[in-house]
Amino acid sequence: MAKRRNSRLSVEMKRVISEIIRNDVKDPRISDLMSITDVHVTEDLKYAKVYVSTYGDIEPTLIALESAKGFIKKEIGKRTKIRLIPELIFIKDDSIEKGIYMSSLIDKVIKEDQKNIANEGNQSDE
Repeated sequence: MAKRRNSRLSVEMKRVISEIIRNDVKDPRISDLMSITDVHVTEDLKYAKVYVSTYGDIEPTLIALESAKGFIKKEIGKRTKIRLIPELIFIKDDSIEKGIYMSSLIDKVIKEDQKNIANEGNQSDE
C-alpha cells in the first residue's frame, strides 16, 4: 500500500514541479529545453529526488533550480494536499545521453556486420 501511495505521489510531484518550473519560475538560467524526467519520493516522504534533463550544459539550470527550491516547495504546498513537502534534491539525468551513446554503438556494430557480410560475399565469388 505504501509503495502505491509513494508511486502516485512521485507522479503527482513530477507533474506539479514541471508545471511550476514551466509557468512560474522566471529564471533565465533555466533552459527552455529542460525537462523533469522523473521524481522519486523516499519511503518516509522526507526527500524527493528530481531528475532533470536538458539539451546542452545543465549546470546553470541546476544552479537556478537550487536557488528557486524554496519557491517551488511553497508552490507545491499550494497546489497539492500534502501536509509535509519533501526536501527537493535536483539531480542531473544523463539517461538520454547514455541512450544516444548506446544507439550510436549499436549502429556502429550493425555497419561493421554489414561490411563483414559484404566482404565474405565478395570472397566467395572469387
